[in-house]
Amino acid sequence: MSTMDPEPSTRPRLADHPTVKKVTGQSRTAPEPVLTAAELQRICLDAGADDVGFVAVDDQRVTEELEHARGILPTARTFVSFCVRMNRDNLRSPMRSLANTEFNHADDDTNEVARRITRALQDAGYRAVYPSPGYPMEVEQFPGRVWVIAHKVIAEAAGLGVMGIHRNVIHPKFGNFILLGTVVTDAVVDEHSAALDFNPCLECKLCISACPVGAITENDGFDFQACYTHNYREFMGGFTDWAETVADSGSRDEYRKRVTTGESFSMWQSLSFKPNYKAGYCMAVCPAGEDVIGAFIDDRKGHLNEVVRPLQNKAETVYVLPGSAAEEHVTRRFPSKTPKPVTNGFPDEVNTLLDQIGPRPRPRNDSDE
Repeated sequence: MSTMDPEPSTRPRLADHPTVKKVTGQSRTAPEPVLTAAELQRICLDAGADDVGFVAVDDQRVTEELEHARGILPTARTFVSFCVRMNRDNLRSPMRSLANTEFNHADDDTNEVARRITRALQDAGYRAVYPSPGYPMEVEQFPGRVWVIAHKVIAEAAGLGVMGIHRNVIHPKFGNFILLGTVVTDAVVDEHSAALDFNPCLECKLCISACPVGAITENDGFDFQACYTHNYREFMGGFTDWAETVADSGSRDEYRKRVTTGESFSMWQSLSFKPNYKAGYCMAVCPAGEDVIGAFIDDRKGHLNEVVRPLQNKAETVYVLPGSAAEEHVTRRFPSKTPKPVTNGFPDEVNTLLDQIGPRPRPRNDSDE
């Protein structure tokens, strides 16, 4: 043995470690085997949730989410579904900076509420985890499932609302002006929530009239590609398209011919202050919900003039896939809006998969009139 080698040492036994000795010398209280729904509701409301419901992870209504729940918490027993209210008039403003400020702050609030619920359950002796209400997601799995838990599915089962024709969950009191969150825990709850026995959606179809790309169709169809290409322009695929435009531009002048200064600034803003939605008009115009519907009942014309038409008449760029029904829709329905053909940043094989989710409607022709 080299004289420079340290003397061999004997590894101390785990039982002799100070932390182990301290913990084993104390009595530890096991968590209650069953947590009452009333107590869990109190925890959630104290954490800042505006409403909450509970669903067993093995409930047949949420079967598809079971493996995902056990994937993030192997001992998962219960979904805790909650919502956070949003400020309506910010979302209704034609100024998208106001709407996106509210979206982003509500998103932060939802994460904070989920984190507080998780901490309270942990302090009570239970295991609990929470995925984000939106991003970050498991984007490296794209084009597979990138979201961890389908919050809307859980929320419907937990009685927090029902999806309207615009594909947003409508709360019976707060309307669709909510963000959803989910906490997954190993706590067993003594009473689970019941789903709503009615749909708060009024089927007024104002969301159809306000959507700049015609994503919500009269026959209850939904053009996922149209919605994603415009509303999420500065998210995953739209960012990819923009980055590829930068790479393909041979000079500054060529880039500026392809991307306006305003578009460059908008992308910078999304990179700096969280991604900004381009529309969300379907949420903005929705009059459903006990807290929301009163003004609509009292003055429908006022709602149209003050909320719906300013969004319909807003002069703006609308991003569409070339030759799509969305491009035709913008041109035909909204003369103040300018369609801009772009790609959605996805390769052909991904678009084929997306079309299986919701096939793109064909553009209208004269025979459709």
